[in-house]
Amino acid sequence: MKIIKIEGIVVGEQNYSESSKILRIFTKDLGIISVLSKGCKKTKSNLREGSNKLILANFDISYKDNGLSTLIGVDIIDIYKNIILDYHDLEKKMYAFTIIDLTVQVLGQKQIDENEVKDIYDILKSTLSKINDGLSPKVLLDIVMLKYLKFLGVLPNIDSCSICGGNFEIISLDSKSFGFVCRECYTNEKITSQAALKLIRMLYYVDIDKIKKLDELDGINEVEEFIDNYYEDHTGIYFNIKKKLMTLNKMNAVL
Repeated sequence: MKIIKIEGIVVGEQNYSESSKILRIFTKDLGIISVLSKGCKKTKSNLREGSNKLILANFDISYKDNGLSTLIGVDIIDIYKNIILDYHDLEKKMYAFTIIDLTVQVLGQKQIDENEVKDIYDILKSTLSKINDGLSPKVLLDIVMLKYLKFLGVLPNIDSCSICGGNFEIISLDSKSFGFVCRECYTNEKITSQAALKLIRMLYYVDIDKIKKLDELDGINEVEEFIDNYYEDHTGIYFNIKKKLMTLNKMNAVL
């Protein structure tokens, strides 16, 4: 056992006893690790604030390579207060938790390597920051879902026709065809607007840290429909994510 200090995001928590929790912390260098936070539910515990889902912090951990590690200290970097504490806008929390749950599922894929874990960590960290800043969580979810397809090994072809490889006169964005379809290869796919064809490439290639606004995106409904269909057709993850969103939407409507 060794003492380490590592940055991470709490992506899961479960009660361990009346006063303790087991945290799942997503770290850039070690992936997701399980950590026992002893006594964190006690009012005076110095681990209390840092032992909740959706906390970014530097964690002091008594680390085990195999087995349950133990949390020693927490130096909080961000509590994402505009997500967690804004009880009048549950949408932010709804989408933030959905993005976290999607991230955990993507990380569970066997083909994810160390460098990809680092990239996924950066995407999640940047996305939570932008949701906290007030940018559209719905569009940010679209961006994350699109970017994660690379790590799932099923990235659609959005640079050229997915059938012939040409890039002249693209007219359709089709899930069954794995992306762009040109006029020459077109059969009966749904015609896609040029705005949507341009937008999906922008959303995939955009640096999340550099996004300033996400308003009035022409073609966004077509892009969202494609992403939803693509997850359903090619990943096996779509239904779990959408089910959570539907449940939280119903809760929001009641409140």
